[in-house]
Order: sequence, then structure tokens, then C-alpha cells
Amino acid sequence: LVFDKNDQLLVPFRTWRNTITGQAAELLRKEFNFNIPQRWSIAHLYQAILNGEEHVKDIAFMTTLAGYVHWQLTGEKVLGVGDASGMFPIDSSLNDYNPRMIRQFEQLIAGYNYSWKLENILPEVLVAGDHAGYLSVKGAKLLDPTGTLQPGIPLCPPEGDAGTGMVATNSVAPRTGNVSAGTSIFAMIVLEKELSKVHPEIDLVTTPTGKPVAMVHCNNCSSDLDDWVAIFAELLENMGRKPAKDELYSMLYNKALSADPDGGNLLAYNYVSGEHITGFTEGRPLFVRTQNSNFTLGNFMRTLLFSAMGTLRIGMDILTRDEQVGLDKLLGHGGLFKTKGVAQRLMAGALNVPVAVMESAGEGGAWGIALLAAYMKNKTKDETLEDYLDQRVFANEKVSIIAPQAEEIEGFNLFFRRYKDGLNIEKAAVEHFT
Repeated sequence: LVFDKNDQLLVPFRTWRNTITGQAAELLRKEFNFNIPQRWSIAHLYQAILNGEEHVKDIAFMTTLAGYVHWQLTGEKVLGVGDASGMFPIDSSLNDYNPRMIRQFEQLIAGYNYSWKLENILPEVLVAGDHAGYLSVKGAKLLDPTGTLQPGIPLCPPEGDAGTGMVATNSVAPRTGNVSAGTSIFAMIVLEKELSKVHPEIDLVTTPTGKPVAMVHCNNCSSDLDDWVAIFAELLENMGRKPAKDELYSMLYNKALSADPDGGNLLAYNYVSGEHITGFTEGRPLFVRTQNSNFTLGNFMRTLLFSAMGTLRIGMDILTRDEQVGLDKLLGHGGLFKTKGVAQRLMAGALNVPVAVMESAGEGGAWGIALLAAYMKNKTKDETLEDYLDQRVFANEKVSIIAPQAEEIEGFNLFFRRYKDGLNIEKAAVEHFT
């Protein structure tokens, strides 16, 4: 989001699904020798500059959605380091924006003669445990127009769903990782060492304390699947039945467990939007079968769930096979894991790594940011976030762990070969239905 000197939003905000920054992301990747994903704020800013967009000269401040809400509640233009690492690359030794890359960017745009400097329009970077202001009179009124809620409540640094997801799953130490699966899907692994080279498919972000994290971010996860479930709900309603949403999801998800291991030779792409890892600026949800495919409800559901994991697997192969990144297990959270044991079991086979799910698996950002606020308020001197979570939050947490089974691994691998080979079908669908 970008604002002028009068705090007015200059253009409609742009999200991870605005895959319009390919040119800028590629140029910045080469300039920085660092992967710049299309969704990052700096890619959107540079693309707007390259496009000659009129509003750029008037920018006085830019931030993320989390940073905007925090600003409105406190008046503070700050951001947690994890969310800041999705605006501009972070130097983890400084827990601040990378100064070399700041200088390189300023040199890139010097000829445009803007009145602003990049470091002056970005939010200040804070880390977990820092105080990030207090609920203002204005902020209290925004939350509660009745005036019952009083100002003065301390707030921690704002984080997005990446940082809060790491905290919600206690995945902030090296060799830990988590998968957040909802509207989008992404895996984050806290690194023990730097990657050997730049990979366009891998984003380098940080934990809320600034530790380097490798992220595989996919724009599409459950949206297509949710649309199919809505069709089943409409059918049942037309037959005079109206099952509870959780009941319908549970029944359909569990049908996938009794399906053929590979999904019956079916194929699906869940691309509601573009997908940078596979090179799509636009997507078209697609379901494909041959006349000889085993087209059953179970195989249909398994294939939809597999499609939610297909692009993630491409990025994870780069980390685990090419880069030999160490990973003991993945913690799963988000809506895809609400039906116990289904997505967890399929993902363990898809990624060939144990997948753990806590009782709070269906919760994400709100739970994670609450823990960060509690850490800020309750930590003792020199108590790290890792120790606080290990010893004071998750010590007695019930965790379900499912190890990958040979049949599930082999079944997903069969699907995955079809998935990669069939990307030309998805490409043709995008071209045809434009």
C-alpha cells in the first residue's frame, strides 16, 4: 500500500495475486543477485516506476496490510522484521533492510529524480520482543466506536501470516519448518546455512527475530477446492439437505483416503490466479481425465488435494534435493488441516517428510500474533523467542505426527509426473480462455 504526504492511499492496494511485476522482479534479481519475488513491495514499486505510473512521485510511505492496520491503531509506521523481509531484502546481521541493496536501488532510479529516498518511505524494522507503540485514542475508536475500549494497550511489532505462522507452529529455530495451507500455500524452513545459489522459486525471508528462512510460496491452494465443495453443498441444498460446513468437508476429505494412491489417473490444476514457480501470469482452474481414468468421488477429492500440493512440491524438491536443506519435520496449519489426518497424511507422502499437526492446526495468524504479543509482555531478561515458545507455550502441546508411507509417496509421485508433464495443458487453457 502506498500513501502520499496527507496519508491518502494513492492507488488500490496490490496483493500476492497481482502477478504483474515479472519485469521488475527479474531486473532486481539480477541487480541484487538475490531472488525478488513478484509479490514483494519493492517489485511492485519498481514495476510502477518502469510503467511510468503517475502516483509514484507522490509516495511518502509504503507498507503492508499488517503494517497499515498497526499504523491506524497506534500511529507508528513500523513493521516486524518477518513482514519487512517481504517488502525488501533483510540483512540478518543487522535486522534491517540490506544497506547495499538500498544503495543499488537508489542508483537504479537516480535518473527519475524523485523527491523521496527508499529508506525514508519504508516502515521502521522491529524484532519480536520490541515494543511497537500503544493503542491510540483514534485506534481505540476504530475498534470500538462506543468508547468502551480504552487506549494505552501495548502492541508488538506487526507480522503477516508468514511470521505468525512460524510462531503458531513453533517453527522459529533452525531445521524447523511449517506449511501454511489456506487460500495460498507456502512452506518455510529456518536455515542452518546460506543456500548455494539464487533460486527464482525460493524466497529468502526471516523469522520474527530475523533468522534467515527459505520460503516456497505458491499463490494457489484451497480456492478451487472450496469452489467444488460449494457445488456439492448446492446440490445437497437442492435435495432438501443442508449439512454443516465442517461435516461436508470432513466427508469429502475422508473419501480421499480410500481412493487410489495416485488419484485414479486424474489431473487437476488449482490455478485461480497466476503461479510464478511454474511461470504463469494467469491461471485457469482445470480438471482433466481420460475416458479410462477411474473417476470416483474419492479419486476426485484426492486429485483436488494433490493439486493443492503440486506446485509446492516443485519448490521443496529444490530445497531438500538440490540444496540438501536439513528438515526434521513440517508443522502444518491453516484451513486445509482442519479435517484431522487427511491433508496431513497426503502431504507427508507428497513431500516425503513427517508432517505434524497441533490441536491449534486450524488457527493461524491471530494465534501467532497473540503469542508474539504475550512474548513482548511476559518475556524475562535475555529469554529468546525460541525458549519462550518451547518452554512456556508448547511444552505440553498435543501434537499428531504422520510419517510418510511408501504407498502414499509412490502414489503422489505418479500424480506429480502427470502434473509436471501436463503443465502444457494448463498453458493451453490460459491461452484459449482469455
